[in-house]
Amino acid sequence: MSPSAVLFDADGVVQRPDRDWWSQLTSFVGSDGEAFVADLMVAEKPALIGKVDFRDALADVLRRWNSPASVDEALEPWSWFVAEPEVIALIQSLRSAGIGCHLATNQHAYRRAIMQDERGYGEWFDQTFYSCDVGLAKPDPAYFRAILGSLGLPASSVLFIDDNVDNVAGAASVGLRAEVYDLSSGVPALVELLRRHNLPEVL
Repeated sequence: MSPSAVLFDADGVVQRPDRDWWSQLTSFVGSDGEAFVADLMVAEKPALIGKVDFRDALADVLRRWNSPASVDEALEPWSWFVAEPEVIALIQSLRSAGIGCHLATNQHAYRRAIMQDERGYGEWFDQTFYSCDVGLAKPDPAYFRAILGSLGLPASSVLFIDDNVDNVAGAASVGLRAEVYDLSSGVPALVELLRRHNLPEVL
């Protein structure tokens, strides 16, 4: 049987960078830019589950590294992304065919506001599950259990699509149908993935 709902990851599945955010972030320190960005990623983790304000966490990292960049300058690369129109169109086709389509993504509140409030992601999905709202993040199996509880669906009837292998393993561990897909492989590869699960719009 085909799934009754599909969970889509955001980065790498629905959206992609539209500028070189990595080079921008590494430019905020004089040397060892890779370690600086790694520090930023570690500092971001508590914000992904709503435990801290990402602006505060970012300010702390900038201070530790004696970076001349302002918090606003350092925040800007988190807005450098664009949704893939073909994927959004495919999601709308699935919804029109009666398949529930939901966003399941790790995001802190700053980025959530851009996606949900400024760019209208909420209009593209039946429900959106941002980790900062759920209070849990992928690949924690509890994140997926929380979504299943909200949807009121058995795990076996839900397909989860993510570009991160660990996230896919976390979903599979609670019984979801889980598949790895990266937007860089092209939208036809996503169509083929959906066909393998007998989804009506792509048969």
